[in-house]
Amino acid sequence: MSQVRVLVGTRKGAFILTADGTRDQWTVNGPHFAGWEIYHVKGSPADPARLYASQSTSWFGQVVQRSDDGGGTWQPVGNTFTYDGVPGTHQWYDGTPHPWEFARVWHLEPSLTDPDTVYAGVEDAGLFRSTDGGREWRELSGLRRHDSGSSWQPGAGGMCLHTILLDPTDPARIFIAISAAGVFRSEDAGTTWQPVNRGLRSEGIPDPNAGVGHCVHRIAMHPSRPDVLFMQKHWDVMRSDDRGDSWHEVSGNLPTDFGFPIDVHAHEPETVYVVPITSDSEHFPPDGRLRVYRSRTGGNEWEGLTAGLPQKDCYVNVLRDAMAVDSLDSCGVYFGTTGGQVYASADAGDSWSPIVRDLPAVLSVEVQTLP
Repeated sequence: MSQVRVLVGTRKGAFILTADGTRDQWTVNGPHFAGWEIYHVKGSPADPARLYASQSTSWFGQVVQRSDDGGGTWQPVGNTFTYDGVPGTHQWYDGTPHPWEFARVWHLEPSLTDPDTVYAGVEDAGLFRSTDGGREWRELSGLRRHDSGSSWQPGAGGMCLHTILLDPTDPARIFIAISAAGVFRSEDAGTTWQPVNRGLRSEGIPDPNAGVGHCVHRIAMHPSRPDVLFMQKHWDVMRSDDRGDSWHEVSGNLPTDFGFPIDVHAHEPETVYVVPITSDSEHFPPDGRLRVYRSRTGGNEWEGLTAGLPQKDCYVNVLRDAMAVDSLDSCGVYFGTTGGQVYASADAGDSWSPIVRDLPAVLSVEVQTLP
């Protein structure tokens, strides 16, 4: 029987949750790196035993950890991130010079085919790649040097490169998202980049229809259909059917179109999940009711999923990297909250139950389906 491994990053350590294919009984292992902020933990699609974790504190800085045995043991790997030249300064969106800073690694994205190749999205808005299992990191500097850089600005969490999507049909195509700059696409393995934000609209920036400067919270794709992208934006749920060249809104009947995560069913490319929250100033579910919303039509028509979720006095948030799906026949959906709960659905969202409660605030959730 298949197994499922859920990798959870929190404000005070990492946790590994495991179950068999029934997903009825869960074992909780952790905390790993107790007391450290673990922004992201992710496993290699090419080698399920290979895990990478981003470990950070304001006291001791940033460490990338690697496990070669599914999280049983860990070792810090190379934590020197080599910029292509001196990071220097750039012109800030308000016209002032601003130094490029390295605050933390927000997201780690292992290669689809090589466990030793992994990408790191960092704050301030840089993209790095290691081809030796994390020992050495080199910047893909074409992104940071893009002509539009003076229009980028930090979101509330910083100017973070938080999403990396690798096209399974074209190894040279990469999508990334930056808050607050937007979505960029590379067709040459990260050497050059093109903004792909046409159709996005953002109040509060000098040109609300600008090509860059948009606060994108998360993008997602189905591996069988990489030309179609879904986006949770700072207001608006969006869709692109042409690899990001154009976007249109699919918020439809959502109670609010503000939120952070978005994901796609493992076997149904038109089935999409979001978790709406009240607003950009009220980071909790509308009416204190925790609801995942599912669209089976690729957007516009949404249904609230509530079975097993608290429907009274619930004021948690679900952050951008805190939702994932497994690839079992009955697709499992998982998300973690800032209240320390991790919820799972073994029936594509129809019903939910908590795997674990009372963890530190959850920053990220990733899932591995194991043989």
